Amino acid sequence: MKKLSLILLFFLSTLTYAQENTLKTLAHLPEHLQEISGIEILEGSPLIWAINDSGNSSVVYGFTTDGEIVKEVEIEDVHNIDWEDLAIDKKGTLYIGDFGNNESDREDLAIYIVKDFLDQGEKAQAEKIEFSFEDQENFPAKKDNRNFGSEAFIYKDGNLYLFTKNRSKKPDGTVNLYQIPAKTGKYKAKKIGSYQTCDSGSHECWITAASISEDEKSIVLLSEKYVWKLTNFTTNNFFNGKITQYELPGKSTQKESICFKDKNTVYIADEQESKKKGRNLYEFSLK
Repeated sequence: MKKLSLILLFFLSTLTYAQENTLKTLAHLPEHLQEISGIEILEGSPLIWAINDSGNSSVVYGFTTDGEIVKEVEIEDVHNIDWEDLAIDKKGTLYIGDFGNNESDREDLAIYIVKDFLDQGEKAQAEKIEFSFEDQENFPAKKDNRNFGSEAFIYKDGNLYLFTKNRSKKPDGTVNLYQIPAKTGKYKAKKIGSYQTCDSGSHECWITAASISEDEKSIVLLSEKYVWKLTNFTTNNFFNGKITQYELPGKSTQKESICFKDKNTVYIADEQESKKKGRNLYEFSLK
């Protein structure tokens, strides 16, 4: 009982709740971005860069905050099995996460590396990272342990960090954190941490995107209903610092994309769910 109390005390000391902030709609996005699943901003470009998820073209789109697509870059010789998020490094490299895996059955998880992305024309070549999770033994995983898919990752200090989307039969809201090198090769993703986003397996707590601030002092995780901001971490287990939870106002929509506009503001985008719902770009304050 004493051990349980200490664990609960630690959890409460690291999690804080922010006041409800306004989710400002900036633009209704073009039809080409009906299934927008990842966004990022690259230094030297005024555009927001985006991808769509499974079954769509292998294209990265650059669009304005007014929702106008200005540039399209096709990633050659690459199939979009289930593109779910984007990450960037300080050298202008774009990383494309092809690791959507709701059934925890894929044996072809990949991340594509596009170096000097902004220097590319209408077509670009990519290098490839292949990986699997070090603790996955079955394909598909057993239904009570389907936490081997991801829709969220970041780059930091030469590594890529993936946050899982828990699709187990009776999930408890736990997201796992894995690390792999950010260079071409075949790897086993190393599990380095876990965090319970909520006490149930509600889809409103599934992690669907992640981003890290330019100064690398803050990380944000997104779900349909919440944003979590991770700060004051001292190791690559980013859950060991302060965690602030923000509730997104309004009805839940299929929000699958987030990136930092600045250290106190993020862009968020959601997929189209109906003719009148979704496919918007939003701005959200983290103050």
